Parts: sequence; C-alpha cells; structure tokens
Amino acid sequence: MSTHHQVIIIGSGPAGLTAALYASRANLETVVFEGMQPGGQLTITTEVENYPGFVNGIQGPEMMDILRKQAQRFGTKSIFETVNKVDFSERPFKMSTEKGDYTADAVIISTGATAKLLNIPSEETYWGSGISACATCDGFFFNGEKNLFIIGGGDTAMEEALFLTKYGQKVTVVNRSENYRASRIMLERAKNHPKIEFIENAVVDEYIGETTNGIKKLTGLNLKDVNTGEVTFYEGGGAFIAIGHKPNTDIFEGIIDMNEVGYILTKDKSTYTNVDGVFACGDAQDHVYRQAITAAGTGCMAAIDAERWLAEQE
Repeated sequence: MSTHHQVIIIGSGPAGLTAALYASRANLETVVFEGMQPGGQLTITTEVENYPGFVNGIQGPEMMDILRKQAQRFGTKSIFETVNKVDFSERPFKMSTEKGDYTADAVIISTGATAKLLNIPSEETYWGSGISACATCDGFFFNGEKNLFIIGGGDTAMEEALFLTKYGQKVTVVNRSENYRASRIMLERAKNHPKIEFIENAVVDEYIGETTNGIKKLTGLNLKDVNTGEVTFYEGGGAFIAIGHKPNTDIFEGIIDMNEVGYILTKDKSTYTNVDGVFACGDAQDHVYRQAITAAGTGCMAAIDAERWLAEQE
C-alpha cells in the first residue's frame, strides 16, 4: 500500500468510519488508521439500542464491523496501526506510526475520548453488567431498579443523576468529599429532587455482584469512608461513573487548538481546525453530547468539509 493518500482518518469509531464512508463515496482515496482500539468505545459496549436503524438493537462490536465494511465497500482501506506523531507544518501532512511514515493531502481527526474510570479490579468484572460511564446511553436498561449509583461530584454527575430518576426508584450520588465541582444551580437541583440521595466522604472500595447461569450482575457497592476507613455495603443494581472524560488528543498538543481539557476547537459550525486541511469530528471535539449518532453526524460533516477543501485546492 502506498504511504501517500488523499485523505487520512485518524481513529475508527462512528465518527471516523462515517467520515471514511462519505470520503470514499466522493471518490477520494481514503485510509483509516484504526488505532489501539479498532471501532472505538462502542467495541466495549454490549447492547446499542439508541442508534437509528436497528429496531431490536445491536451489539456494539457488530455495529462497528458493519460500519467498517460499509466504508470498505466504497474503497476505504484500514491500517491497523496507531498514529503516534504528526507534522502539520507543511503539505502534504506527515504522520508516523510504529511501523512507518505516511503523508496525506487532508487529515480528519476522530480519535475520540476515553471515560475516566476508578481502575479497581472489580470494575472490569462488572463493566457492561451493571457498570457504565454513560447514563444517557444505558439508563434505559436499568428501568425499575431500586437503587442506582452515580459516582462523581461535577455537573455531569448531577445531570446524569437527574436523568436516572426516570428509571431508578432511587438514585444515590457518591462523592469523595463534602465539596462539589458542580455548579450551585445543578447541585441544588439534584439535592432538591425527592428521588436523589447523597453519600459524602466516600469512595468505591469494591463492586459487588453475582453470576447466575453465566450472566454477571452488579448487586451493590462497598463504599469506604475516607475519614474513618470503614467499609459499608450498599445495595444497588447499577453504577454510573461520572468523573469525566479525557479526549485522546495528546499527539496534537501545540499543533491543533484545544480547550483547557484537550478537546479540539473547530471553527463556527464546521469541522475545520486552526490548520487548513485538518478537520476534527466525534468525541475528540465534542464534550457535550458524546453519542454515537452525533459522532457519526460530525464524521459526515468532516468528510464533506475535506472534500470541498480539496476541490478548492485543485
């Protein structure tokens, strides 16, 4: 395979593969660098029920495989390597992986973001079986649960706690101190809700669950008091980690304009970055919605922006 391509897409989640689909159908020679997690965050998601077109839902990995094959049908090539260095100072743009160097006329960044987790052993055990990092995505699966936990103390935690009151009989916010990063209005809204309770000065010590007929299910949390060290079990069928996301944009630092957290800044309502010919889409530039469908939408935008920009260069 040639090392120069018309369009190189860095990242292979819904944004990247949708961008690839549109770019390929525009007769642009397109390559996707799949990265360390081919298919993006949806490959660690079990059931996807809120993506249009799948009446009965679909498994996350299966959905991403369909998107990849759809893009490849129109000529997209996948390279299963991780871009670890870029040089956008001149054209063609240069990118490097552990296996070699590549150049492109236009680049689409769709590297996504990663949910911050607690990284305790039992978290992996019950991930997708009671533990989630997205209430909007997965809240529906917990309809009727007696108690749902939100772990965190920022605006996102309060928003997700309020959202989960539609499904859980009770929602318990677990915060490691008595101080909250949430804005006063969001905190008051959550504290005034009759279905939301708060446990302060506590951290998750362990996730507790059971396995029945090979199916794992979260049954509660062991919470440790940060002042006394005492561990107490609290029953609940779902835990949502809301301590933030980290955009996967470190390699673009100092090259592409970002906000203070690392989300890429795009111009107006487009996917243009501060570097002419480099575009950004998906969760790498979206810290608000973070949904597969919105990522796919911006992937479409990025491909159209790139196609029009390349036409102007000619």
